[in-house]
Amino acid sequence: MMELTEICRMAKETSRMIGTLDTGMKNKALFAAADALVQKMDELLRENEKDMERGRARGMAGGLLDRLLLTPARIGQMADGLRAVAGLDDPIGEVISMKKRPNGLMIGLKRVPLGVVGIIYEARPNVTADAFGLCFKTGNAVILKGGSDAVSSNAAIVAVIRDAIAAQGIPGEAVSLIEDTSRETAAAFMKMNRYVDVLIPRGGAGLIHAVVNQATIPVIETGTGNCHVYVDETADFKMAAEIILNAKTQRISVCNACESLVIHKAVVDTFVPALAERLFEKNVELRADEPVYLAAGNVSGKHPGLLKRAVEADWGTEYLDYILSAKTVSSLEEAIRHINRYNTGHSETIVTENYTHAQRFLDEIDAACVYVNASTRFSDGAEFGLGAEIGISTQKLHARGPMGLGALTSTKYIIYGNGQVRP
Repeated sequence: MMELTEICRMAKETSRMIGTLDTGMKNKALFAAADALVQKMDELLRENEKDMERGRARGMAGGLLDRLLLTPARIGQMADGLRAVAGLDDPIGEVISMKKRPNGLMIGLKRVPLGVVGIIYEARPNVTADAFGLCFKTGNAVILKGGSDAVSSNAAIVAVIRDAIAAQGIPGEAVSLIEDTSRETAAAFMKMNRYVDVLIPRGGAGLIHAVVNQATIPVIETGTGNCHVYVDETADFKMAAEIILNAKTQRISVCNACESLVIHKAVVDTFVPALAERLFEKNVELRADEPVYLAAGNVSGKHPGLLKRAVEADWGTEYLDYILSAKTVSSLEEAIRHINRYNTGHSETIVTENYTHAQRFLDEIDAACVYVNASTRFSDGAEFGLGAEIGISTQKLHARGPMGLGALTSTKYIIYGNGQVRP
């Protein structure tokens, strides 16, 4: 416990220094860290293979193994993410507003760092670099608590980054890793509110709920992604199929992948057979309600085992696998009710040629990201022009949707006077 307390105490002390760094110094350190990740690529890949071997030995699911895997391309993307963050405008010190009161006081609002950001996450080593980059650019120290599945990868990445920024005169405690992956240590970390200003969980529903329920530190809740694509009765079938295939199969292990399909009953018989054939070719299992099951039945014979009848639990499940639920609705209103009941507040899309339907969907769907005629896979900090992201918030306080630099800042009032006293 003393080690954990010391990690948090040192991060708090370092955060005060990090918060005063000018933009040039921060950017120089980010570029140095990016270069070091590429230079140390072989070392990172060797450590990642240790994690992969342990994962395969434990029978880790394919989607989780994909999240865990580092490749030269993915390490290059981590480095590019740090460079992209360096190229973004620095929000720290920005004066958002400045107004003069009748008594002559000038009252402004200025962006400042949060202080110490704690991140608890699972088997995604890329989060280690992304979290450092965004927190550092916003003047925050970051404490990382990764899962046991990625312990070797995370330790190697943090060591490389700490060495790189130390060479630039930046204290290594700007980024810290809690290497003890036990639940006891995780529970103790969640109560370090004396030192940690905000906690961000990234992972599955179990992890997120545990953090929200146990933490005494303020939490920015990132959510799981039961994302829907609704095919409206006016949808362009070719567009709809391309969006669904991309949202479901481009990468199955991510929170912005499509897990649920909603189809207007008027197009089930004409749209579903061709779509099902393409999904089955990608080895996607379709868990369908009765109308979709019957419409897909004629093409399922060539793909045994990939068409199943849905049960109630399928409507609310984030599969992170080659599985897609399919629900028939009789109206746009029913589609909106179904999605709002079962979604996780992440990303939802409508495929339609009807402007009024599109606007109603945008207005009435309760989610962080709502799309018209586009894949849910675009819910991402880089795709939104934010650089690397710290996560996708599905709550409604402070930050919502992909969280970039702005989400890692707070504000303080700055007041200029010339001798005013309150009467």
